[in-house]
Amino acid sequence: MAFPFIKSQKSPLWKRIRSDDSTRLRLKYDTYYHIFDRQEGTRVFKDGKEFIMLSSNDYLGLSHHPKIKEAGIEAIKKWGSSTTGARLANGGRIFHQELEEKLADFLGKEACHVYSAGYLACASAITGFAERKDLILADKNLHSSLWSGIQLSGARCERFAHNNPSHAAEILGYKETDNNIFVLEGVYSMEGHIAKLPEFVKIAQEYKAFVILDDAHGFGVLGENGRGTANHFGMTEQVDVLCASFSKSLAGAGGFVASTKEGIDYMRSHSKQTIFSAALSPASCACAQAALEIMQNEPEHQERLFKNLERYRGILANLELDTWESETPAIPIVLGEKEKVYYFWKALLEKGIYAIISIAPGVPPGKDLIRTAISASHTEEDLDRIEEAMTYAKSKI
Repeated sequence: MAFPFIKSQKSPLWKRIRSDDSTRLRLKYDTYYHIFDRQEGTRVFKDGKEFIMLSSNDYLGLSHHPKIKEAGIEAIKKWGSSTTGARLANGGRIFHQELEEKLADFLGKEACHVYSAGYLACASAITGFAERKDLILADKNLHSSLWSGIQLSGARCERFAHNNPSHAAEILGYKETDNNIFVLEGVYSMEGHIAKLPEFVKIAQEYKAFVILDDAHGFGVLGENGRGTANHFGMTEQVDVLCASFSKSLAGAGGFVASTKEGIDYMRSHSKQTIFSAALSPASCACAQAALEIMQNEPEHQERLFKNLERYRGILANLELDTWESETPAIPIVLGEKEKVYYFWKALLEKGIYAIISIAPGVPPGKDLIRTAISASHTEEDLDRIEEAMTYAKSKI
């Protein structure tokens, strides 16, 4: 029964919500959370207009591969839509084990655990091993998922300058503990930089440090048949833990952590994300397994990716656009000012090219940029249109 004489008191949190500048500006300029009503290969459609997608991480262009789609359909027919719980609670399924074994074998690791999201996997790679008494050495440009794992672990953390082994060594020289942990990315997704893994591993060996490598943007791109950054440098054994997402080169959903068998068993005992998160769905497992097989049996996708990348780099170089020395298919266009980034992005949209804005504090001050990514599925016609749009966008700033 309601009592009209008792006035409802709204939480003061609503005042903060309604006065938030970040949300107000995002809604005003309409830069994120766009909804597309249709997709055909690299083309997406919104409000009757066609765009070429230039910010997707579908590096190998497998998201519409018929073998992957068929694998997902068959898995749902056989297993249903979900296992409806965490593996600790109601068990895993044989398809989880099969995928984990194939991933571990492909990566050159003993064991693996798969997750329903790459974010969960990367956070678990840290919370499953780091404790409060440990010291984490973290690249200051790490992905948000890794920072979440670092914070949840409770371990002490020291940041070093981006991809700077000498700075990390300097910190270790006066901060060393019994347990030192390096957290790195194989490929930094916003910058396109490849980690200086040989130099970091040398320091790690000197200080007996544990090495965790998030290879979400290196997996499928670098190394033999896309085995990733550690394989690219011939340093798989020197990296203690590998983690990555299925939503990039594998064109699916989910993620994994790979290590030794005892390492994965230990993580399954200590990572709350592993213990309490729902198991990866049957369709996602089947799609990831099919994509993994395609990576190994159809090398033409990786070859086409690098052919497209060579042309795209040439387009940006001819326009004298700053790509932050990107070495991979993740290519930023650094413009340095929020206003320039916004008008460049709008100009691309006018010409039917969809990219994404990233501004400080998401990137360092003065590095405001347009984040783009090239794919094996981009056609020559796509690249022609991208070149025309880039030329037009540069003229607008």
